[in-house]
Amino acid sequence: MSSFLRSLPNWQPYGTPNYFIFLLLTLIPIAIAIWFGKRLPIYEELVSIAFISLMFGGLHYLQFFAFIFYLVWQTVVVFTYQAYQKKANHNWLFYISILFSLLPLLIIKIEPTIVGHNSLLGFLGISYLTFRNVAIIMEMRDGELKNVGIWSFLRFMIFLPTISSGPIDRYRRFNEDYVNIPSREDYLNMLEKAVWYLMLGALYKFIISHTLVTYIIPPIKLAALATGGVMNWHTILYMYAWGFDLFFDFAGYSMFAVGISYIMGIKTPINFNKPFLARDLKDFWNRWHMSLSFWFRDFVFMRLVYTMMKRKVFKNRNTTSSVAYLLNMTLMGFWHGLHWYYVAYGIFHGVGLIINDWWIRKKKAINKSRKLIGQQPLADNKWTHGIGIFITFHVVMISLLIFSGFLDTLWFHNLLSQPK
Repeated sequence: MSSFLRSLPNWQPYGTPNYFIFLLLTLIPIAIAIWFGKRLPIYEELVSIAFISLMFGGLHYLQFFAFIFYLVWQTVVVFTYQAYQKKANHNWLFYISILFSLLPLLIIKIEPTIVGHNSLLGFLGISYLTFRNVAIIMEMRDGELKNVGIWSFLRFMIFLPTISSGPIDRYRRFNEDYVNIPSREDYLNMLEKAVWYLMLGALYKFIISHTLVTYIIPPIKLAALATGGVMNWHTILYMYAWGFDLFFDFAGYSMFAVGISYIMGIKTPINFNKPFLARDLKDFWNRWHMSLSFWFRDFVFMRLVYTMMKRKVFKNRNTTSSVAYLLNMTLMGFWHGLHWYYVAYGIFHGVGLIINDWWIRKKKAINKSRKLIGQQPLADNKWTHGIGIFITFHVVMISLLIFSGFLDTLWFHNLLSQPK
């Protein structure tokens, strides 16, 4: 098995034209079956397994075994919890199940910091699969999922288009799409959208992002490092270039994933919705990496608020929401990695959302006071909207500069600016 995997080419999802050619050819029978109102479950799983094998082929063959181990582990965790939860829905059982589900991800995040090399348990896509799995356990706990079948669970976990980097779908929504095959009219609309997403994804990832990362970012980065110091103009240029590259690269990938999902008859949720047109940070997180931000909102933020209010940790509900914002975004920062710039990125956005929330409340109070004395409310028009977009865009770009890790290189590991 190991020698077979090593002999395979390593095809990263949506990385080359060859990948798309072979993938789209294998999807033709699936599309024909959906057109005639049927599914090809065995064929679909074989296609997923084949392309997952190619994703972990060549020098990455050990990731395939890590993936199989992970899949078995999560299957045991989910169905053990489902079996016992029906008999006795104890808190300790829920928390242990969540911990066991998170354990592989925690190991691969922490192990490099402790031992200095990546964990053998790691593989491409483990974070996004863990989010799916934890959501299933939490929705079981809430009573939203009654009976999860093992085959529908496995189908959801290895769904090819989104396995490596999302978007993060929810089991119930995915399964409803799979069971309820779209009509011919609906499927034609889905195919039309799929073509649009694939074309837009190609523009974003293969043209705009490729141009930025190949021709624009490298010379700016070198100039910024050569100039050195705490901050310089080249670093500011790098901030914009890298921020745009992150968006176009990831948004392009997400559009590919959504487009391929639509061809397979699954309406995977979109991940980006013009985030740089957000008028404040709360609006930004409703537009940026939406499946991740909504996951943290539903399964971390809302539960933190509920728990703190139930236990009356703080008397003021605004204090409660502020603490929840900070904890939620800091946790998101830790999820990206155990480096100071990821954590700082999370804290930055946590504080930003607290300030954003404070201003919304302050504005309402001001408008209420002005109304009492017969004055017009504070201006809310296209000009104030534009100012909000301008400020939010630059706040986001500063946060992405922190997230990039470039400041870590500039400030602490910059060999180019060191005196010889």
